[in-house]
Amino acid sequence: MFTGIIEEVGTIKSMTAGESSGEIRVKARKVLEGTQIGDSIAVNGICLTVTSLAADSFTADVMAETVRRSALREQGPGAKVNLERAMAADGRFGGHMVSGHIDGTGTVVSLEREENAVWVTISASGEILRLIVEKGSIAIDGISLTVAYVDEQVFKVSIIPHTGEETTLLDRRPGDTVNLENDIVGKYVEKLLSGGSSTPYGAGAPGDSQKGSSEDEGGLTMEFLEKMGI
Repeated sequence: MFTGIIEEVGTIKSMTAGESSGEIRVKARKVLEGTQIGDSIAVNGICLTVTSLAADSFTADVMAETVRRSALREQGPGAKVNLERAMAADGRFGGHMVSGHIDGTGTVVSLEREENAVWVTISASGEILRLIVEKGSIAIDGISLTVAYVDEQVFKVSIIPHTGEETTLLDRRPGDTVNLENDIVGKYVEKLLSGGSSTPYGAGAPGDSQKGSSEDEGGLTMEFLEKMGI
């Protein structure tokens, strides 16, 4: 588990990522402190397991699912990446609950300065946007951020100077791809209200007419709440 509070910006030293899997080596300093082989480090929001350590870097395997779901395949040697070690049990929770499991990617639409902040607009699929709420949390390339605006096509976040200086987000340009992870709380709530279906809103899309109980249709009823012990 991570918090989305970036500890440092590292640099990709090498990466072999084919259509299915690969390996990445990242130059770092702070996140190496106390790290052992087998520990987890989030690289641009992707939870990776350390397989080897050097004085100035670490190596991790990249599996097929990571290649498919993330923007990692578009980066190479020299690229800057956000790094965060897994949260310690006695650590401070400064961001929000971030699992390090990417839901998908988004595309940077624009960056617009407003006084000391920068508005970043990102387009994403309906599947991701559905779980984004205004004033809720989202992880962009592993950075815990508060959503300031969302509609059916894009969402926006406002970046303060400290976040801009300590992460890679303001180095992005329109058209760049970023990793996105929805707030895990929203995903659990959706699963619960859909009656445990593996697909959102049962077997179809929102508003589809489906046969079955109110639970299967995603309805919130007194009967459902009683069943869940609420």
